[in-house]
Amino acid sequence: MSVTQSSDVSLKPGQRMSKRTVELLSSMRFAVALLVILSIASVIGTVLTQDDPYPNYVNQFGPFWADIFRSLTLYNVYSAWWFMLILGFLMVSVSLCVIRNAPKMIVDMKSWKDKVREGSLRAFHHKAEFVAQGSRAHTTEVLSRLLGKLGYKFVVRERDGATLIAAKRGALTKIGYIFAHVAIVVICIGGLLDSNLPIKLQMWLFDKTPVNSNMVINDIPSEHRLAQSNPSFRGYAWVPEGQHVSTAILNQPTGSLIQDLPFSIELKKFIVDYYSTGMPKLFASDIVVIDRKTGERIPARVEVNKPFTYEGISIYQSSFQDGGSQMEMTAWPMSGESAAATPFGGAIGGSAPLMSNLRGTKGETVEFTDFRAINVENISNGNGAADVRGVAAHRTLKEAFDERLGSGAKTSRPVDLHNVGPSVQYKVRDKDGQAREYNNYMLPVDVGGGERMFLAGMRANPNDAFRYLRIPADEAGSVGEWMKLRAALESPALREEAAKRFARRSVPAANPELQRNLEESAQRVLTLFSGADDSMGKTPTGQNIGGFQAIAAFIDRSVPKPEQEKAAGLLLRMLEGSFWDLWQLAREKANEPAMSAAPESSRFVQSAINAISDSFLYGSAVYLQLDSFKQVQASVFQLTRAPGKKVVYLGSLLLVVGIFSMFYVRERRLWLWLKDSGEGTSAVMAMSTARKTMDFDKEFAQTRAAVGATLGTHPSGTDQAVSTTGVPTGAPSAGSHDSTPR
Repeated sequence: MSVTQSSDVSLKPGQRMSKRTVELLSSMRFAVALLVILSIASVIGTVLTQDDPYPNYVNQFGPFWADIFRSLTLYNVYSAWWFMLILGFLMVSVSLCVIRNAPKMIVDMKSWKDKVREGSLRAFHHKAEFVAQGSRAHTTEVLSRLLGKLGYKFVVRERDGATLIAAKRGALTKIGYIFAHVAIVVICIGGLLDSNLPIKLQMWLFDKTPVNSNMVINDIPSEHRLAQSNPSFRGYAWVPEGQHVSTAILNQPTGSLIQDLPFSIELKKFIVDYYSTGMPKLFASDIVVIDRKTGERIPARVEVNKPFTYEGISIYQSSFQDGGSQMEMTAWPMSGESAAATPFGGAIGGSAPLMSNLRGTKGETVEFTDFRAINVENISNGNGAADVRGVAAHRTLKEAFDERLGSGAKTSRPVDLHNVGPSVQYKVRDKDGQAREYNNYMLPVDVGGGERMFLAGMRANPNDAFRYLRIPADEAGSVGEWMKLRAALESPALREEAAKRFARRSVPAANPELQRNLEESAQRVLTLFSGADDSMGKTPTGQNIGGFQAIAAFIDRSVPKPEQEKAAGLLLRMLEGSFWDLWQLAREKANEPAMSAAPESSRFVQSAINAISDSFLYGSAVYLQLDSFKQVQASVFQLTRAPGKKVVYLGSLLLVVGIFSMFYVRERRLWLWLKDSGEGTSAVMAMSTARKTMDFDKEFAQTRAAVGATLGTHPSGTDQAVSTTGVPTGAPSAGSHDSTPR
């Protein structure tokens, strides 16, 4: 310690500061602290989804914590400035450590440590003495042969009338320490090469800025574009079938950068293959890469985990999307007394205004977002409609709605996966910019017991799961019958007539007063259920409250608590009965024959009642039914230029070699001091190792026995037996280079 202080005193203040800084940076504590910080950051980057749109984080964490996490750049940890700064400091720290210690290790590895004396060898913990017959030269020769057989490298020195044999084995363990430290530096360099650092440097040095507005790619100016010579990037390209692209999009926190490519990618066909269950088993794209300089066309196929590489850029199959499929649809009104449908259409990625002749549209626009030709759902329990007569009016609304709303494949039974056909996803945006998202299936789904339902999903928040309105399909496999029944419920005249017919069917004509009371009650129930009673309040979308919610509110307000369950059962039976007559009236109005009282008809009425009740939560003035489509697929490719990949591979190789050398190669030093004595030649043996273990103790005992057997004597002060072959029991054979016992 005094030497260090005196040497520091002899230095100038600036030199002392530089020396202490180097010592700090190259210290193990500093490097371990950096590794701990990087480990914590990596855990955060693994647990927290990276590079999602900011609104997703606001919905997940709330605006307060979302802003804090964004200020700490936790949404893109691996490209954050502080993460790369820590990597840089770690590289400097480990590099300084290697620069300071590697020369010493190499010198020590090459050194034979032949400056020892007899007295110092006697001070070793692992030592032994022998007296051999014969001359010193002969003894030196036989011991040299033994050391060679045991795998030692050695030198012979003549000094002070004595002979020193200095041997070593496993000196490469120090190379392991050097390789392991250099590997960390190499891996960090590879990581920085493949990080956002090259792009950040271009943004700082060449004023490159992300574009954050909708523009045609060809019209984007150069300050938002990166040159083809960009050494490292990772971007995405969206290519519809039959089209091509020559740029990649690099997402940035404040927008996107455009990466020009030295080639164009043309998508010939997107291929998807399925298992028998309907689950996809293969995604592939048949592409043509067109060299922009030579015009050469190179056909290739890109599959998941099977990229195609050209000009140092790897093309990966990332995902697939719709490429602008054409939709032919029918717009059904969800309110009003009319059930007249209107043709409607559009393309995925486009938008179209809702027709003004549809009631309740109020300037809304439909934005088509996605189309799927195949949907694999679990439909093992499709009995989504509960028996209306079994719903108590005072139960929570959430329980009643969740029986039918929610996943289109909700089930508690074993998984039964099937393809349920195409679906279209779209948003209905009002004039204030607020939007609700919808996902409608083209074909009715068999939900069990032969009952088929059209699934119409809705969600108000992109992070929520779709909740499905289940519309019963009629005999023709359409929603037309349900739409007629819904429209009939909106008509006061039809409600009144349905109540009269129900009362006449239920009460004999001989009791006109009871018949009149039942008629008034049935009409009241139908009015409540239709949402025509303004006193029940309104839904969040501004629509009158109707369905089971209105009936439950009426019972809570008008019926004493002990009588509510009984009243609920009576009103719901009344509702089901009057709905049957309302259905017959709707068919008469459409010039269709009356329905017979069959179990299928009763089940349709029950399901229709459930669907009409749930429709008050649907939140749209129209239901868009998909009639036909012309599908256009699109592939999403990830394009990467990663020069650091090979550097990381090299670092990983160095790390494996270094760790293997550190843990499985042990350095051993062996000295033999030979001098003439009156009885022949005396020998002093000593061994040392950097890590003292029980295995080394065994190895020393075996080596000592082997030396004794070779010299034909026992170590001084020991009583170890010698076998008839001249090799001690348990000693390694002469041809073995592994000194550890087997």
